[in-house]
Amino acid sequence: MWPLQPKPHSDVARRKQAIRDDALRPARALPRDGPDADPYLRATAKEIVQRISKGEWTASDVLDAYIARAVLAQDLTNCLTEVFFDEARACAKALDDEFAQTGKVRGPLHGVPVSFKDTFDIKGHDTTLGFSSHAGHPRPEDALVVSLVRDAGGIPICKTNVPQLIFFFECQNPIWGRSLNPHSKSYTCGGSSGGEAALLAMDGSAFGWGTDIGGSLRIPASFCGIYSLKPGWGRVSMTGVQGTWPGFEGIRTVAGPMGRSVDDIELGARLVFGKQGSEFDPAPLPYRDPEMPTKLRFGFYLSDNYVKPSPASQRAVRETVEALRRAGHECVEFEVPQARRAMEIFIGLTAADKYRTLSADLGDDPLEPGVAPLVMGPRIPGWLRNAVAWAVGKIYKDDVFPGTMRASCAKSVEEYHRLVRRRDEYARVFYREVWDKHGFDGLIAPVLAMPGLPHGSVQFLSPLACLDLLYNVVESPVGTVPVTRVRASDVATAEWTDPRVGRGHGSPFLERLLYGKPLPSAEKGDGPGGKDKGAASFKSKERAGGFYDAEKMAGLPVGVQVVGRRWEDEKVVEMMRVVDGALGARDFGPGTWAAQGK
Repeated sequence: MWPLQPKPHSDVARRKQAIRDDALRPARALPRDGPDADPYLRATAKEIVQRISKGEWTASDVLDAYIARAVLAQDLTNCLTEVFFDEARACAKALDDEFAQTGKVRGPLHGVPVSFKDTFDIKGHDTTLGFSSHAGHPRPEDALVVSLVRDAGGIPICKTNVPQLIFFFECQNPIWGRSLNPHSKSYTCGGSSGGEAALLAMDGSAFGWGTDIGGSLRIPASFCGIYSLKPGWGRVSMTGVQGTWPGFEGIRTVAGPMGRSVDDIELGARLVFGKQGSEFDPAPLPYRDPEMPTKLRFGFYLSDNYVKPSPASQRAVRETVEALRRAGHECVEFEVPQARRAMEIFIGLTAADKYRTLSADLGDDPLEPGVAPLVMGPRIPGWLRNAVAWAVGKIYKDDVFPGTMRASCAKSVEEYHRLVRRRDEYARVFYREVWDKHGFDGLIAPVLAMPGLPHGSVQFLSPLACLDLLYNVVESPVGTVPVTRVRASDVATAEWTDPRVGRGHGSPFLERLLYGKPLPSAEKGDGPGGKDKGAASFKSKERAGGFYDAEKMAGLPVGVQVVGRRWEDEKVVEMMRVVDGALGARDFGPGTWAAQGK
């Protein structure tokens, strides 16, 4: 299919996007989703199977509704990579014929349109990961998770966009371009499972799958207003799930379900937990129904003291805690033990080889601005890194962020081993000081200090992921539940702009970038697949501090993390259900997406 000689990335991008457009063209010729499609789009995956099993719906009719919406999602957010609608229609017809003959559904996903983050291998299609070097190499087999979905009657329809290197949370790469937030085109959908979250939020798929190494399932779920589950390592097979870190085990990547309801998250977990492939992973531990006490004991915090979360992010936690208390559950505030230490361990481990493995497949692809500081940080001379860290500490009176800067450096094998030991020691401290000391069933935490991020800002704000990567370091299963939306009244008062006022402050340097009187920001490109016309410069944002702007962010979703103990993934799913029920009816879930703001 492809010449042996490598093509420039722009040529590869044009070719891949043309293939995608060709696959979309027949669907574009059909009428867009109308009132007839509404019942399908408002159904959870579980409800779709129930209606088909009763003979009320067909897999083909359901699929047509979701394909039409997936096309709209692509037009508004640029969320799709590989598209296989024709294969999906053939699969739906086969399922309908089978049901007509037997009167039985094939499995728990019969007729459900399913999408996958680009990292999952789909037989006969590329897994580019946003690299031009990976284009033109169709995968010979399905990932095990994809095979399990097919066996259960699910219908794969497409794959979705990821950030370059799959290691930062703005969804953009040189092959597929930038994906936008389905609720505001000026903001990112998050990452690295960002395209998946955008598609699901717009009902372009009924159910989806992503991966997580430092917030990649949770950040986009919160930004887009959907549900996700980051399982603990060892519960879901990674066979056939590609990544940018082969051989790296300092922090393990996990795969997990993404959906529009807790029921669908449970459905996905039941399908894949403990199912082993030819490589005999994961642990042979199937889904176990947990015994839930009538009254749960939750711990919660508003800040991890690394970066103080925004008023909107803290309000999401407060509203969740208030709802749980009204429902009769106990909620106790606690302090995260040494979150900065977890951040330094994470950065120290991931940067140990100067990100050479992470960036090995870049070839001639240009480095995206959002990931460039991360990749180049460990490659600058040590004396210069230490000097900058010292200056940040002195100028901003910051004793938090400089440690992270110093950790971003090359390590010897001996130093790497010491870091792994520190990781395990920190996990034991966390377990003792949080779980054992307080006897919590679960934790409620902010997802990110910001409820959303404008395009081009992640290059300055990647350390905000500390709230998420903590739970990759300690290997906790974590669910994400949408709670509320940003209000224009969620303004940053002196409690956020002045580190001397209020509690929960962390790095003055990073908080200076988030909170303050915003100045006019630099012009940004905001079209689907677009590039920055001029991403806000560090210097202007340092003076303005204005990445957090409640008025501009108004309407963006805000979620919370629901955290459990190791190997209690099923209990996390049930605690997600408890949180969801306590919060009550709100505008999240199937069929609730209305429009994309400016």
